[in-house]
Amino acid sequence: MAIAAPDFRELRLDGVSRDFGVLNALRDVTLTVGRGEFIALLGPSGCGKSTALNCLAGLLPLTSGSIWLDDRRIDQLGPEARGFGMVFQNYALFPHMSVRRNVAFGLEMQGRPKAEIARRVDEAIQLVRLTAQADKLPGQISGGQQQRVAIARAIVVEPPLVLMDEPLSNLDAKLRLEMRTEIRRIHTMLGCSTIYVTHDQDEALSLADRIVVLRDGLVRQVGTPEELYARPSQPDVAEFMGYRNLLSTRAEAAGAGLVVRVSGAALAGTPVGEVWPGPAIVAIRPEDLTPSPDAPIAVTVDAAEYRGRDFYGLAHTGDGTELFFRSETRVVAGEALRLGASAARVLVYPA
Repeated sequence: MAIAAPDFRELRLDGVSRDFGVLNALRDVTLTVGRGEFIALLGPSGCGKSTALNCLAGLLPLTSGSIWLDDRRIDQLGPEARGFGMVFQNYALFPHMSVRRNVAFGLEMQGRPKAEIARRVDEAIQLVRLTAQADKLPGQISGGQQQRVAIARAIVVEPPLVLMDEPLSNLDAKLRLEMRTEIRRIHTMLGCSTIYVTHDQDEALSLADRIVVLRDGLVRQVGTPEELYARPSQPDVAEFMGYRNLLSTRAEAAGAGLVVRVSGAALAGTPVGEVWPGPAIVAIRPEDLTPSPDAPIAVTVDAAEYRGRDFYGLAHTGDGTELFFRSETRVVAGEALRLGASAARVLVYPA
């Protein structure tokens, strides 16, 4: 396969900010992306992730800061001069053009020779496994295939960086899983860098080499999927990474360890940051909070749902505290249980 990313070492954002009037959509974002890296920008709606992507693409000017590709400053260049590939949420395909013509569009705008365009378009279509659909219109192929056309159009220009703005949000669950694998495969084959915007933590965890968690325009944490899954640095990051049990509590010293109180029951915990005896926030994933006869927290089940292997439920304690939990055996509403979690899975943050 001849299509490949051009040589470069890194993309660098230095103190990038973007304001919309009095709204600070991005605030002092600094990040370095190496060649071949897959970066996910993760966060809730309105956190600034799409704004960051549009600033990188050149669709929005910066309020302050700069963007560099190696030693070349690019934030003052137009989108076409940056040479990045872009995959939009709604695909943005031309409905009256065939798959082949859609993929060729960027090369035609660059004025490439016809023979080169034909060769590179064939390679890109082959790479996304759409050779049999090359002469069809977008309306004649499935949503997943349209997404592949959008990816082929982005990569055919051999960009150093591919930008993807929630590209799987319009697909059903099965297609999303299939396209995750395809996107990672294509990224690996090309050797380009990819910046991928998503609000779906599962997508970020499964695709990215590193995840950048954004909230209110600020970078809250940057780390590998393993780091963010197991040890979020802040309670708000923990909440977004699936720690649905986020409770205000008190931390107490217990020998060399730490104990927190949940509805009066004592749980051994793991401190994250400078946690001293006193007010604290405890974070526990539902899958880590499980029933056993000698567990410390007494609860009554409110509801439970079957998810293939396990049951995931909602329960409440005597003082009304709600807890999300997992059970390997069937549980029903009204059932009395005792819940607990290992100390390594009970993260304790300073309040």
